[in-house]
Amino acid sequence: MAGNMLSRWTDFLTSDGEKDWRNRDAEFETNITNRQALFEYWNKGWNCLFDAMNSLTETDLEKTIYIRNEGHTVVEAINRQLAHYPYHVGQIIFLAKMLSTNEWKSLSIPKNKSQDYNQVKFSKEKGDTFFTDKV
Repeated sequence: MAGNMLSRWTDFLTSDGEKDWRNRDAEFETNITNRQALFEYWNKGWNCLFDAMNSLTETDLEKTIYIRNEGHTVVEAINRQLAHYPYHVGQIIFLAKMLSTNEWKSLSIPKNKSQDYNQVKFSKEKGDTFFTDKV
């Protein structure tokens, strides 16, 4: 995922999102051997994305950029990636859940706890809160 992010967001307003230096096939190899290297690579990708987003101006949003020679507005390119990254995050979560045995802490409503969760939620007054406010 980080390789994709680096390719997409490096100079994304001025060069194709599929860089000639990207080796997509190598991204599927297990060449990261420790946790520190994994987090460094992961953060490098996310930092590239956030730096690109932070550099945008309102007028940039309607500019046309290219990914594999296919034109996208900047907004379309952002939406394309926002639809793609959760797929990979879901894969990571699925693997982590399989590897963690019984110690897995649910990222949403725990299994067999839906009724309890809803009971707590519906016992409160309606309000203008967002589900990530407590995160």
